[in-house]
Amino acid sequence: MGTWDIGPFDNDTAADFAGDLDDAPAGEREDMVRRMLKRAANSTDYLDQPDGERAVAAAALIAAQHGGEPTCPIYGPSEPLPTFPADLTMLAVDALDRVVAEQSDLVEGWFDFSDGLRWRQGVKRLRDLLDPPSQPQEDALFEI
Repeated sequence: MGTWDIGPFDNDTAADFAGDLDDAPAGEREDMVRRMLKRAANSTDYLDQPDGERAVAAAALIAAQHGGEPTCPIYGPSEPLPTFPADLTMLAVDALDRVVAEQSDLVEGWFDFSDGLRWRQGVKRLRDLLDPPSQPQEDALFEI
């Protein structure tokens, strides 16, 4: 596994994906992100590691436009990205759900490492940014 940390672009596959985005014409970048998210979200079989890593990176790009952390200045894309349409937000959520599902190579790969819990927490933060958990009604009543 060519991984050096737990961030969305802290692996060879995601860094290569960022490079591919930089090399692509500006008009094709949204479609590239969409394809990566769809590939993971629509996977019905075992999700392999490269598809999962690309999906996490693509979701991080969407999250960055929703007030999330900026993408990695070293390994993330350096060329400007389009403003992603709203429909990619829920597609990114679906892709992240699939990445942490039972039949995912990434889950198995991170299970054996001490940083696995931190990796899962990072994916959950991305997901929660894209689709914030609803606040229980009784808590909302006390926020007056």
